[in-house]
Amino acid sequence: MTGERVHLSAAAARELAEAALRGIGYDAEEAWIIADHVLDAALCGYEYSGLSKILNLPASPRFGMPRRPVSVLRETPVSLQLDGGNQSGMIALYRATELAIAKAKSAGIALVGLADSWQSGRSAYYVEKIARAGLVAIHTASSTRMVAPFGGAGPALGTNPIAIGLPSDDGAVVLDMGTSAFMMSEVMHRERIGELLPDGVALGPDGAPTRDPSAARAGALLPFGGYKGFGLALMIQALGLLAGAADDVERDNGYLFIVFKPDLLSSLDRFKAEVSALLARVKSVPRAEGTAEIRIPSERAFRTRERLMREGIEIDRSVYEALLRLKTPT
Repeated sequence: MTGERVHLSAAAARELAEAALRGIGYDAEEAWIIADHVLDAALCGYEYSGLSKILNLPASPRFGMPRRPVSVLRETPVSLQLDGGNQSGMIALYRATELAIAKAKSAGIALVGLADSWQSGRSAYYVEKIARAGLVAIHTASSTRMVAPFGGAGPALGTNPIAIGLPSDDGAVVLDMGTSAFMMSEVMHRERIGELLPDGVALGPDGAPTRDPSAARAGALLPFGGYKGFGLALMIQALGLLAGAADDVERDNGYLFIVFKPDLLSSLDRFKAEVSALLARVKSVPRAEGTAEIRIPSERAFRTRERLMREGIEIDRSVYEALLRLKTPT
């Protein structure tokens, strides 16, 4: 790790991100979409999913392959199967999110599957957008094989996050959790800046525990929560097949959205009020000794985003300089 940090305002960070993305071949709209995603992650306090994520794009073997516009392969009144066109997931899932919102608002419910895409970023970004449109979202993502099954010593599953977004009177309520004990984006970030992993999250290629990010990338991550995390990851991998992935190491990525209007079951206003009441009840529970506050999922991230929008973000100097090298020549 360099130990040196670079401070950027939110506007400067967006400008740097968009310039770097244009420098590696994305057009202005695509650069805005990806930059918005990674900047939101950085503002929410997830540095490993922030601007350094841009550096992961040209490192992917799929980056240099031909790309096509996201397109509809099959459509019914309540569903869409999309071809991701070998686009970065941050672009393809942005399109899928827009389509899911439009179809759910029209039909009441939308089931959207997408495959042939990669590196989708934070699932919270998509379900928050859906929840802010007054809809409920459940999103799963199967991904490249890098997580060992419970009791295994090699990779068989993806990090396979599940995310849920709900509207409330207090804004979007978002849960976004991976089923691995550590996220691969953070492994790659720590490898880039020279930091070790925590104990108990990864295996090396020999199947032995490791804290070396490079060895973990050549080996496997572990599931969170033992057999429970493994079971959830397995089911998300299977849902990826439903979303258009294949049981093929080159086509593991499958993204599923289930989006619907709350008023299919209850009025939107009533649901939003009752969700807010639930959150208030949870936060009012007497706290255990040493606990300053009971926090709702994503509450810390939303607070951090509000603060860093004013204060700006910090990134490692090595990441900053790598992004500068990608910028379109002036």
